[in-house]
Amino acid sequence: MKNINELELLLNISNLVNSKSDIYEIVTLVKQCLKNLKDINLFYYDYSAKKLKDAVNNFSVVEDMFDDVASGVLYSNFLKLSNCDFILNQKETIYSTLKPDEMIQMESILVPLKSDGSLFGMIELSFDNTVSVKHSFLQFLVIFSNHILMKIHNKLLQDRIQTNSDFYDALKNIAKIIETQYELNYIIPLIGEMIDKFISNHLIYIFIKQDSEYKLFWPNDCRDRKIYDMMSGMGREYIVSEDRKTGVFPLISGKNILGCVAARSTIDKLTPNEIDYINQLTKQSSATIERANVYAEALKHATLDALTGLNNRRQFELRLKQEYASATRQKHPLCAMMIDIDFFKKINDTYGHAAGDKVLKTVANVIKDKLREYDIPSRYGGEEFCVLLPQTKIEEANIVAQRLRAAIEKTVIETFDEKNSENKKISVTISLGLTQLNEKDSAEDLYMRADKALYEAKERGRNRVIVYEG
Repeated sequence: MKNINELELLLNISNLVNSKSDIYEIVTLVKQCLKNLKDINLFYYDYSAKKLKDAVNNFSVVEDMFDDVASGVLYSNFLKLSNCDFILNQKETIYSTLKPDEMIQMESILVPLKSDGSLFGMIELSFDNTVSVKHSFLQFLVIFSNHILMKIHNKLLQDRIQTNSDFYDALKNIAKIIETQYELNYIIPLIGEMIDKFISNHLIYIFIKQDSEYKLFWPNDCRDRKIYDMMSGMGREYIVSEDRKTGVFPLISGKNILGCVAARSTIDKLTPNEIDYINQLTKQSSATIERANVYAEALKHATLDALTGLNNRRQFELRLKQEYASATRQKHPLCAMMIDIDFFKKINDTYGHAAGDKVLKTVANVIKDKLREYDIPSRYGGEEFCVLLPQTKIEEANIVAQRLRAAIEKTVIETFDEKNSENKKISVTISLGLTQLNEKDSAEDLYMRADKALYEAKERGRNRVIVYEG
């Protein structure tokens, strides 16, 4: 021992267990106080995942850190601890077989973490040299193991409570999306990001069924043949692969399969809890996607975006054709402006989707307020807007764009932070791309060039206006 006896060390450990200190701090204290201690490891056995995990390093899977697991040494020793009190110098040992007055020569020791007779993990200590210890040191290790197991269980309980809270937040947020959004191209990435953030150890994919085929909607690419093979045999119940590393969960509405959510990992297995979580999140997503489909069908003939009150994309495309025809026929100038809210995803992630909706509404209101009566603003999709500027040259359009950019930058938006349950004042900036109709342009050329200028504005640092120069 290093200038501290076992009783003092146990008292300090007990204080750390009952405080907000983490397991790493307790292990650090033991390292500082035990003489010749080379290393100390804490392993916790996750019965649902059937894996030993490193309790010191955020419960990472042990196989990622120890080569000897490939031969099963750690797991084999863990099983042996069910039938002995210690594994002392690589030998199974029963405490009662040791002579009370005899000093114990110790190079390494494995101590079980037990509760009510059940084995939950083990402590591994190794020393630089062989050390001589008294029986009281073994008693110290038993008490220390009880303290550590209590800390581990408390940590896991806190994590489980937080996970359950995050799960119900995700369910609630998926349900709320449909209140203001109805475009699948906007809704599905939001749902995908929520599930992906919640099931962090697996890649998440969302497929939508179109013309009897499953089309990947989120993210942009999936090259895992196993997912496609599993989808081809998917019915109304979820399917999990034999190795439990891949699962497909159908999106169902009534008798129809809308698509599926797929989860895949090359390392981690899906635990029963994760399977249950994804299944419930998929059911909530099914209801949201179905309502979006119903809304979209009902809104096919609508002209206004439900959230912002601006022209919707369908109306924008109609007005673009009209203004293009008028400009080419009467030889009037016509400009297009593409607008994107900078770092909009971060707003959703930080403050919640209600705050994101408030930002969209506010930006739309500023756009309407700062434009001229005959300008034509539309919500193009997601956080993008498009403005047609009839009878306007590029120099005039640039002045309008700069005025609009400055107005958005100065606007303070009062919103509610869902995650911290408090009111917040936030501000945003926008990037803008501008172009003017040329003599040989098609209608599509106009807004596509504006979109290229917008991309350049974002590449150059955002919060700026870029005029397309070819």
